[in-house]
Amino acid sequence: MRRLLSVLALPAVVLATLAAGCGTSEPLPPAGPTVGQALDPARADTAVFAGGCFWCMEKPFEELDGVASVVSGFAGGTTPNPTYDDVASKRTDHLEVVEVIYDPSVVPYDTLLQVYWHNVDPFDDGGQFCDRGSPYRPAIFARTPAERAAAEATKARIEERFGQPVRVPVLDAAPFYAAEAYHQDFYRTNAAHYQRYRTGCRRDARLEQLWGDAAGHLGPAL
Repeated sequence: MRRLLSVLALPAVVLATLAAGCGTSEPLPPAGPTVGQALDPARADTAVFAGGCFWCMEKPFEELDGVASVVSGFAGGTTPNPTYDDVASKRTDHLEVVEVIYDPSVVPYDTLLQVYWHNVDPFDDGGQFCDRGSPYRPAIFARTPAERAAAEATKARIEERFGQPVRVPVLDAAPFYAAEAYHQDFYRTNAAHYQRYRTGCRRDARLEQLWGDAAGHLGPAL
């Protein structure tokens, strides 16, 4: 009841944003150029993370030196080339994810993991924050045994720190499908909508409760 009352007390414009959830099938203003840094393709690597709403996972990675781009999309499902509507309807088992394209000689995978954990609630596998259901489950998609070992090691350290099991699975890499263009860099191209959603979803409040000053940022090593 307390949670319901706190949600009802939000401004109408925030409630309308939350009602749509993370994402929308309605056309929005076109996306601008992708934020990123030039990267020699021969040095590029990719990492895929699911942390709830993909809108909210782009910015923290794009701010890192050595990251060329971050693409919102879907992974882990059964249907090739899913649309946002397909995934949101929970018919395909896909998760909302971001694909991080980066130079591992500048930003190591361990740093990506650190940023990932500081942007999720590791104890919630029913979704993330106000977004509930299978498309919003958190997960780390590991491409190599080394990535899996690194992810499992940080997961174990978080369990030790908080004294409770982490509910984020480390999964084998799966095909990645980019989301529609209007989802890309949404925090920049639709900043007001994005901020209303993020505030109304209580995402930052929960991250600060968990991670303190490191919430949403690189922060100290895990």
